[in-house]
Amino acid sequence: MKKHIVVLSGAGVSAESGIKTFRDDNGLWEGHDVMEVATPEGFSKNPKLVLDFYNQRRRQLLSVKPNQAHFDLAQLEHQFDVSIITQNVDDLHERAGSSKVTHLHGELLKARSVVDENDIQDCKKDIVIGDVCKKGHQMRPHIVWFGEAVPMIDHAIDICSTADILLIIGTSMQVYPAASLMHYVPEQTPTYFIDPKPAIDSHNHITVIAKKATEGVKVFMNLINS
Repeated sequence: MKKHIVVLSGAGVSAESGIKTFRDDNGLWEGHDVMEVATPEGFSKNPKLVLDFYNQRRRQLLSVKPNQAHFDLAQLEHQFDVSIITQNVDDLHERAGSSKVTHLHGELLKARSVVDENDIQDCKKDIVIGDVCKKGHQMRPHIVWFGEAVPMIDHAIDICSTADILLIIGTSMQVYPAASLMHYVPEQTPTYFIDPKPAIDSHNHITVIAKKATEGVKVFMNLINS
């Protein structure tokens, strides 16, 4: 039986593809206050602003490609059972060939009804006021906004509970509930943390790889294959 590698990925794994990390040092997202563009309240107050914000993100996503880190993670499936749990809303893991990807925070290339959260449609074009579902309700980005429940968190916990190896890449693990997932892996599970500026040091069962995603994944692959 193949060992199960669970990957927790965040913005850093897509940064080298040209996907901007939304939040700047000053806490703004592309010059917008988070409350304006990433909350249900912001959408109720100014839906056009919010739709425009995500339309720009979607256009950007369609203009970039997976990087070597994405492709190397997909290649791991030849030797291991690999589950990727990502905070990213892009589809770069899937485009690189990863077959088991769980999106905690939604998917930019999908839209859903503002009334029925299960009415989800593929979407590669702009969403505008007047785009409605079959029941006549406005469509919105299929994104988990601040203050909303994270529907996939229980599924992600189940995945983590069966990990033989944990790889954390491109995320500071500061945003909850995603940050709690590392605590659901079996005790003493070998854990690898890829970050160019790590906030922790290697200790016990945790190995820190202080590199960017594309370099760090190659180091990780060499370590687990040696």
